[in-house]
Amino acid sequence: MELQKTHLYNFHKSNGHLIDFAGFEMPIWYDGIISEHLAVRNDVGIFDVTHMGRCIVEGKGAADLLNYILTRDVASSSIGQGRYSVMCNENGGIIDDLVAFRLEDEKYFMVYNASNRKKDFEFIKKNAQSFDAKVKDVSDEIVMVAVQGPKSVNVLQNISDSDLSSIRYYWGSWVNIEDQKVFITRTGYTGEDGFEIFLWDTPLTEVEKAERFWQIILGAGREYGIKPIGLGARDTLRLEAGMCLYGNDMNEDTTPLESRLSWVVQFEKKDFVGKKALLRQKSEGIKRKLAGFRLLEKGVPRPGNKILFDGKEIGQLTSGTFSPLLRYGIGLGHVFLKYAELGTQVDISIRNKTIKAEVTDIPFYDTLKYGRKRQNV
Repeated sequence: MELQKTHLYNFHKSNGHLIDFAGFEMPIWYDGIISEHLAVRNDVGIFDVTHMGRCIVEGKGAADLLNYILTRDVASSSIGQGRYSVMCNENGGIIDDLVAFRLEDEKYFMVYNASNRKKDFEFIKKNAQSFDAKVKDVSDEIVMVAVQGPKSVNVLQNISDSDLSSIRYYWGSWVNIEDQKVFITRTGYTGEDGFEIFLWDTPLTEVEKAERFWQIILGAGREYGIKPIGLGARDTLRLEAGMCLYGNDMNEDTTPLESRLSWVVQFEKKDFVGKKALLRQKSEGIKRKLAGFRLLEKGVPRPGNKILFDGKEIGQLTSGTFSPLLRYGIGLGHVFLKYAELGTQVDISIRNKTIKAEVTDIPFYDTLKYGRKRQNV
């Protein structure tokens, strides 16, 4: 089956190294994962994330529908505010993680993972039948780019007529970027400050409009060292920040309580899909937990590597990489609760060798020096 392409495919094909990702032909890197990663950590980078799923939910019952299918309350959110949440199945397993923005009183905009485009939309649409709400898939009608890094505000402020610094974390606003009206949100998947920009009403046939918009941002960021960033650095950046990847660190067999996402589960809500199962798990206590690991010896951890304690397998890594910033191996994995304590010494089995590691806090980096809350901008 032919791979899908985003509006910016021509740029990626000319400048990047392409792979199959979630059925899309996407760039894994342009000039190198390490250089792209460090560009975002230290300066600024731009990502094409148009492959992600997006839908509009509107109508009198829109808020009630979302409160039923999401673990977190969105009915109380203000216009322009976004909330990160998860959708669960009846067993409390995570169908997907996503962000829901309130655009109007009865209109919401949802953004979810590319690998779950069809599954998520069908789940939302099926549940909408019980509510006075309409659901529309707009994934192929909106271009989505992310500008991430400590200099992202400087870049975009050069070409916007609004004060972007006033946009709060997980809020969005309609602004003009050059001559284009866009919805811009202070969100991202890197741990750094940054924005995700949605170029509305741009079907796949209007590639020139998308390409021009992309080049405008690249031009505005040239003085700040902006780089186009591929999926390789996107993965290493999110892992350093301790952010979960759907399909690796969470899935329908893991619950938000096990995946360090209990903060998005609001049990005080009247009802939501999976509530009974999650209440039961909360009462009984979780048996395993997602933990962060850092290697104490040389090695490159990968998903599937066994986590050992006294030679006994206690879990497997769900994500793993060599950190371009920290210069040692890091990973995430679900382990039995008693082994998830900070400082616990374990071994990671890598290519038939056992490498010493320890449980560490996440994000993996010093948040005073790096990330959204850094103090050295």
